[in-house]
Amino acid sequence: MREDLLHYIWKYKKYPVQGLKASKGENLTILNSGSHNHLSGPDFFNAQVRIADQLWAGNVEIHVNSSDWYAHNHQEDKNYDNVILHVVWNDDVSVFRADGTEIPTLELKNYIDSQLLGRYQKLMQGQRERFINCGNDINTIPKFDFIHWQERLYLERLEDKSKVILILLEECGQDWEKVLFVLLLKNFGSKINGEAFMQIGLHLDFSIVRHLIGKPLELESLLFGMAGLLESDNSIDSYYGELRKNFQYLRHKFNIDHSIGSASFFKLRPPNFPTIRLSQFATLYGGNNNLFHHLMHCSDDEIFQQFGISASTYWDSHYNFGKTSKGGVKRISKKFVDLLTINTIVPLRFCYQKHKGMAQPERVLGTVQKIKAEKNGIIDSYRNLNIEVNSAWESQSLLQLYNNYCSNNKCLRCVVGTRLLNLKT
Repeated sequence: MREDLLHYIWKYKKYPVQGLKASKGENLTILNSGSHNHLSGPDFFNAQVRIADQLWAGNVEIHVNSSDWYAHNHQEDKNYDNVILHVVWNDDVSVFRADGTEIPTLELKNYIDSQLLGRYQKLMQGQRERFINCGNDINTIPKFDFIHWQERLYLERLEDKSKVILILLEECGQDWEKVLFVLLLKNFGSKINGEAFMQIGLHLDFSIVRHLIGKPLELESLLFGMAGLLESDNSIDSYYGELRKNFQYLRHKFNIDHSIGSASFFKLRPPNFPTIRLSQFATLYGGNNNLFHHLMHCSDDEIFQQFGISASTYWDSHYNFGKTSKGGVKRISKKFVDLLTINTIVPLRFCYQKHKGMAQPERVLGTVQKIKAEKNGIIDSYRNLNIEVNSAWESQSLLQLYNNYCSNNKCLRCVVGTRLLNLKT
């Protein structure tokens, strides 16, 4: 028996509403199950129950065994003084409040339908056999219900990202333009260099960036230097020497740390080398004044136009300093712009609009519905279960489903899991 199943049984009243008895044989009537608390403290707040002829209002705590009350030291926590009912699977010991009064207990094991327990056991056994617990049955869920669940999942994903953005906004002194700068810089670094690039953005006084608008070469020098790409004293070539000279000048002028991190080339394809991405980023910001305003208000088609830039001309024939190549102009690809839109622009739009009291979730949903789905192992595994994944909205919702529900066995908080649990055999 798992505690999450007991929460589900209590919340959705999967027990007979008539004929319940408390631990001392008193008649028990559940008037209100209360509101589910997912934070610290009792499991359900503001419940109402009638025990014998006495009406009680307060909180409900749920455990597998009554003795778990003491195992979790609730007897020493004042937050549990207002518990009016202890709901358990197995009532193995009497439980008392700090004032010595006994807490009434409802033992569930003799009230629950064996078919419900069998369906739950079948669902949870999937974690040892399949990609996700419901892998064999997920396609039995009505399409309408699954699509509606995906919409909720995607908005939940945006809410999660908004929490991170608002923390970043606080760190950036309520400067939305700097928040965009940091988030874009992080995503230009992708998985390998994302954290290092983000630290550069956080440590860099954004007034310096504003000062360098219209000066992409100076901005490229600054970013390369802070990423540890200008460490060699050797004169690799004239362009390297110019960048290094510019960085030394800017470092002393603005009192900048010599370098924040060390950009990596490991396991990266040449178009994703930090040299190329930082040069593209410098061109983007070097030629854009008030980029945040443009990206928050432009149309979906105009987003791609905003990123229609390339690395500086030196990189037309290079991927790294001093080594010529036949790469050609290093433009930002449509696929990369799509990733920036999914991971930076749309979450930032959602958060900014909500922060300003003008939320338009249908607009951000419309944007990601126009973008092709990402490709990764998780999405491929869902496709193998015959789940349709065409747009970024669908792939993003499935990533939220897997990371927040499937991989944590939170089946009873998922529409799919609860539907399967309620199927009649």
